Amino acid sequence: MYRSEQLLFDSGKPVRVIVRNYTKEDFDELIDIQTECFPPPFPSDLWWNREQLMSHVTLFPQGALCVEIDGRVVSSLTGVCTYFDPAHPNHTWEEATDSGYIKNHDANGNTLYIVDISVRPSFRSLGLGKIMMQAMYHVVVELKLERLLGGGRMPGYHKQAENIPAEEYVNKVVLGELYDPVITFLLKCGRLPIAVVENYLEDEESLNYGVLMEWKNPFKIS
Repeated sequence: MYRSEQLLFDSGKPVRVIVRNYTKEDFDELIDIQTECFPPPFPSDLWWNREQLMSHVTLFPQGALCVEIDGRVVSSLTGVCTYFDPAHPNHTWEEATDSGYIKNHDANGNTLYIVDISVRPSFRSLGLGKIMMQAMYHVVVELKLERLLGGGRMPGYHKQAENIPAEEYVNKVVLGELYDPVITFLLKCGRLPIAVVENYLEDEESLNYGVLMEWKNPFKIS
């Protein structure tokens, strides 16, 4: 099981954080985080429910991480093991994650797939998303998987869709010509885009597109 304590700094003031696996005692806070992070027009039926969370901590507890500050859970990151073939990247979020229930967890898979990442808005200045992502990289290395992979939302794309296709939008974000809050964040975490997928997730801001972004295990060189 995973547990790491460290100090972050908010305007020069140290903040002690604990990165650990979440458990069923955290479920109420985890659901509350979802409501803060994904307000309308994001569909409320895509917020976590207790059955999904129980699957996370039962089937793949190593992939269920959260950050605790002053006894309060303020962010979470959830993953599942799956088999991914880079030659056939197209899929939906529902297919990859079993609609968030992760009952398709494959202990013999080659990829740790990110199901969800959520940080309470009032804590986002601390860089907790990057801290959790780095912790999940540790899990990838420990389990000797080939990669960490996930489909990122493209919430800025609806503002550019009349001018450029989705692939060009992603390329411009990578080049720094455009900013996208999700894609740019994942780039800063060390992940790189490998494919743009249509109808990845019901998401008005992304026009239902998702961009698959991976981090390759540096100790598994093919």
